[in-house]
Amino acid sequence: MNKKIVWSVMVSAGLALSACGTKDDTGMTGTTLPSNDDNNDDAQDTGMDDGMTSGNTNPQETGNMDESGGATDDGPMDGGFIQDPDGGGVSFECDIFAQDCPEGEKCMPWAADGGNSWNATRCSPINENPGQPGDECTVEGSGTSGIDSCDIGSMCWDVDPETNVGTCVAMCTGDESNPICEDPDTTCTIANDGAIVLCLPACDPLLQDCDEGQACYPINDAFACAPDASGEMGVFGDPCEYINVCDPGLFCLDASVVPDCAGSVGCCSNVCDTADPAGDAQCTGVGQTCQAWYEEGNAPPGYEDVGACALPA
Repeated sequence: MNKKIVWSVMVSAGLALSACGTKDDTGMTGTTLPSNDDNNDDAQDTGMDDGMTSGNTNPQETGNMDESGGATDDGPMDGGFIQDPDGGGVSFECDIFAQDCPEGEKCMPWAADGGNSWNATRCSPINENPGQPGDECTVEGSGTSGIDSCDIGSMCWDVDPETNVGTCVAMCTGDESNPICEDPDTTCTIANDGAIVLCLPACDPLLQDCDEGQACYPINDAFACAPDASGEMGVFGDPCEYINVCDPGLFCLDASVVPDCAGSVGCCSNVCDTADPAGDAQCTGVGQTCQAWYEEGNAPPGYEDVGACALPA
């Protein structure tokens, strides 16, 4: 795993994604920055839970950060909307990777509490005429019901809460230690404590090259496109508890690194280009500096200049 700088950029231990396809209904949790601790090779997280939600949720949960403002390993920060940070009552009845349900059924993520965040797995019936990845699909009840019209190994994603219509997206294959996505333009996003295991489009946070209605968010140790659930919120300084409730070009960071971010787990802050001559002028917050997302020498190819605006430790 590429080492990230330890900032208080991620407010929760994980990322969460939203089931809804509209801006107001999808949300992900915060992300983590590279760690400056040479003895820690793992990505640091900001205290947010790894989970996805399908409802209209504006606060982003991002991983726990250490006293220096960096992310810690207190929780997962993988891609998707973050679930309840307490993480209680989660029931995994089946394995998404193994698809170990009885014949005629598939393993699916769902919200066991009836809420907007996937926090469990269940065996659900496979539609008689199931859709394939890329096909239009429908869900029963809501985007987090765990029942849809997609084939085994895929789920209905980016669901419109008014029509219950979305698009079938492939789940990752392999296993958690070696997840696989057949489409080379996608990256395996594992969120919500493993309830969400999806192949989502890889992206560049500096280019924000996702489809309309989506944004490029840090998920796990990579960047992936997910629905922008910010609604009327999501600008610099707005409170966030989910990764995808900040507008495109902003990350949900720990409250300690965003000026005047009081009373919230985290707030939205600017993405920045560490190679841009403008330097710290890219940052909206007073006193913030443009800090590298990955520790020097550990960034994936093409992501060496990705940074985020944060107050110095």
